[in-house]
Amino acid sequence: MEGLTPERIAIGLTYYVVLLFSLSVHESAHGFIAWRMGDDTALRQGRVSLNPLVHIDLVGTVLIPLLQIFGPGGIPLLGWAKPTPVGAQNFRRLAQGHVLVAGAGPASNLVLAAIFTVLLLITVRTGLVSGADELPFLILAVGIQMNVALAIFNLVPLPPLDGSWVASWGLPRSIAARYDRVVEPYGSWILLILFMTGILGRIVGPLVSMFTHLLFRLAL
Repeated sequence: MEGLTPERIAIGLTYYVVLLFSLSVHESAHGFIAWRMGDDTALRQGRVSLNPLVHIDLVGTVLIPLLQIFGPGGIPLLGWAKPTPVGAQNFRRLAQGHVLVAGAGPASNLVLAAIFTVLLLITVRTGLVSGADELPFLILAVGIQMNVALAIFNLVPLPPLDGSWVASWGLPRSIAARYDRVVEPYGSWILLILFMTGILGRIVGPLVSMFTHLLFRLAL
């Protein structure tokens, strides 16, 4: 395959490890906050773990990222894990539980992006890396971009993304009821159409670029 060099494969697989770690943190955050809100379903099933094997979805965690590695882009920036099981009936406060558990995933990715930013700042300022072409720099840079992208993408208020649960349970109930009547039957189709037509990318892309650029400026 043209352009598929050993170096490109090595970098792509390295980024894949960052993606697996980021998705594992995301799903563990859902389960951890659910446990704090009174539901231990994910905890009992071993899903509050940084072990990527317990979160793997064959399509979202294996097929799609590997197609990106071996495809034209070479970098796996899009992927998803197996949904974290949540028994919402166990929440001490139902609406608050839904909002906090759903928001915990994107929030954890923002925290990871901040951590990668601090690590990049330290490695650059201390001279541990001398150029942007060095592997540690590339790993930290893609960690920032990947986690910003995961956070913003998952906040899109359409199912099955976390943003739909935040909107459904965070809005006043009268508004949320009208929202649910639209997004529950049609939300996934709307998301697919927005993705296939490129509209989603035109909406999310500038936000990802803006926040990623801001973090790079802080680090460099």
